[in-house]
This record gives sequence, structure tokens and C-alpha cells, in this order.
Amino acid sequence: MSDFVSTWNQDTFLTYPVGPLGLVAMRGTEELGEKVDKWLIRWRDHTEESTEPGDMSTTPGVTRQDFLIKAYCPRFGNGEGKGLIKDTVRGYDMYILCDVGAYNCTYNMYGRDVPMSPDDHFSDLRRIIAAMSGKAKRINVIMPMLYEGRQHRRSSRESLDCAMMLQELVRMGVSNIITFDAHDPRVQNAIPTGGFENVMPSYQIFKALLKKDKSLQLDKDHLMVVSPDEGAIDRNIFYASVLGLDMGMFYKRRDYTRIVNGRNPIIAHEYIGDSVEGKDVFVADDIISSGESVIDLARELKKRKARRIFAAATFPLFTNGLDTYNKAYEEGVIDRVISTNLTYRTPELRAAPWFVEADMSKYISYIIATLNHDRSLSNLLNPYDRIHRLLDRYHQEQVANGTRFV
Repeated sequence: MSDFVSTWNQDTFLTYPVGPLGLVAMRGTEELGEKVDKWLIRWRDHTEESTEPGDMSTTPGVTRQDFLIKAYCPRFGNGEGKGLIKDTVRGYDMYILCDVGAYNCTYNMYGRDVPMSPDDHFSDLRRIIAAMSGKAKRINVIMPMLYEGRQHRRSSRESLDCAMMLQELVRMGVSNIITFDAHDPRVQNAIPTGGFENVMPSYQIFKALLKKDKSLQLDKDHLMVVSPDEGAIDRNIFYASVLGLDMGMFYKRRDYTRIVNGRNPIIAHEYIGDSVEGKDVFVADDIISSGESVIDLARELKKRKARRIFAAATFPLFTNGLDTYNKAYEEGVIDRVISTNLTYRTPELRAAPWFVEADMSKYISYIIATLNHDRSLSNLLNPYDRIHRLLDRYHQEQVANGTRFV
């Protein structure tokens, strides 16, 4: 069996699908959508080989060359828009891929090129759903970075944007909402009867790091996991538990008397945990926004004589640019930043010597194929066994190369 189908039970994809599979890649997700489509085509080809001659009933979209459905959101001169679907979706099990962080997309408004905000992307998503006009058999939204995910709870008299977004999608007929590394997955309580899956890219991120760096010693004497704050402690506990490492954490002392750029500024990072002296440190979070807090944390770890700093984040926004990170890399403050291709990355970021990208297209195709056949996602959502197999291969490679001793 080929390696791309060996991870999960191949029989999963020999069952009857919910309906013919269709994939819409919204603006900003075209590259990711094409990669996902290629994986889905490989799934289809494998299914065709596995079925009996003449029996194509289990193969979704067998009459199509690909799974991509052409959809557009043209704009009028004053900025108003509409959703337009060029292919049939009647009876299809539709999956809409939407990146609300793709600020590289623009539209013309009163003669000016306007970058698309998360609000614009979400509006276009609603337009495409509305354009399906109840013709699709089922609608599923894959929104890697959850729209308004950081506005997930009320701490004063303020809006609950993420909760309202989820409720609106469910009212429009969306059956499943798939997101990655939600800032706070408890926001799904806003839609208790709706399908909501929060997927963690832990395996893909760590796999990308080990592929890039062959010198890591994955034991307590050489590597440690550190949580950047209390909000990220769960994902870092997972890494520490799976890898069998010690963990420390920082907590942020903030100035709650003032607000800068929409948040209370950080006064200091306080560390709790064992010594990091002489050890490599792995730090995981969901978002690198401006990135200043990660650099501050790395400097604090260097003060405590940490060896190398590896920062992982699902969404690499870098809203203040890359100059700070380029300088920190040159100074030896930070060694790697590992992230995914789930949101827009500038060409400069992708070319940076310290940036390592984890491709999520194969994983997304697994999720789509599994849901299309109405099967359980449990094995996909728990990467524990896959990480351990990855570690075994990595250790064997190190022993073979003489960089690790048994």
C-alpha cells in the first residue's frame, strides 16, 4: 500500500459517501486548496484501484477531473459584492476553505485597492453559502483561523463576535465547522447542537521541525518544553507529556491601567519551573501576532542560559514585520520558528532562514475524505501514536548517522 494511505484504515474510504465531494477555495486559499485537491484526487485513484471492476459507487466526484468548484465574489465599484458559483453543487457534500487572515487579497473600491480584512473574508464566505441556495446536500466550512477567535469571551460591556459568527453559520445551514488550534475552543458552546471540530497541528509542526533539524536530542537532559503563558499551557502540556519532557512556564505581568493596540501591555515575564541551563527549549502557542512577546520570552530564556530556542505557532501573522526576528536570529536569540501554511505568509517570511513551514494540506484532505464518508474523526484528532512513530524513526536515523548513542 502506498505511504499516503498507510496511516489510517484504508477501508474508511471504501464506504458510501454522504454525496459527491466538492471543494471551494475562497480567495487567499487557492494554493492550499490546490494541494488539498491533489491529495483528494490521489484518494480517489486509490479508491478506484481498491473497488471491484465496474463498481464506482463509493468514489465521490468520479466524473470530475478534480474536486474544485469554481466560485467568485465580484465587487461593484462602491465595494458591495455578491457570491457567484460557476459549477453545479446540487446534491454535493460541499467543503468551503476560508482564510480570514489573507490580507494579501484586495478589491477595488472607488478607484482604490483595498486589502481584505477578516470582516471582508467572512462576508464573502456568507455570500458563497447563500449562493448555494439550499442546493448542496451538506455544507461544511473549514476555517483554519477562527474568525474573531480572540474575541471569544466577555470581560466587560463588549461584543461576542466569534460566538455570533458561529451561530450565524449554523443558521445558514452549515453542518460542520472545522478550525485549527482555536484560541479558546470553549467558544463552541455557542452552538451546542452544531458540528464543531478544533484540530491541533501538533504532529505536523513537530514533524517539520525534526525534518529540518537532525541534531535535537529528545530527552529530559537536552530538551525542555516551556509554555509562554497560562493560556497556552494545555498545548505545551501535550508536547511535554507525549515527548516525556519536563515543562516550565512563564506568566505575563500586565499593566491593566492602560490599553495599547487593543490589549494591556506586558510589564514582565515571570518564569516558573526547572532550570533551562544548557538545554534546548521548545515553546508552542497558537498565534504569533506582533511577535514581541516571543522575542522577550526568548531573551528571558537566554538570560537563564538556555541553549537553543524553537518557537512553534499555528498562525504566523507577524503584524509588525520581520525585522525584529531577523535581528534576533542574527544575534542567536532564536533559532527556529515553526508554523503552518493555514494562513497567508509573506514571501519574505517563507524565505527567512529561521522559518520552518509545516504543510497541512495532506491532513486537511484526510479530514475531508473522512467526513465525506461520514466516519469518525477520533483517530485523526489524536496524534499521540503518530508522534511516537515519528520519534522512533528519528531516533533510528540518529543512531544510523552516529548522532545518537544507544
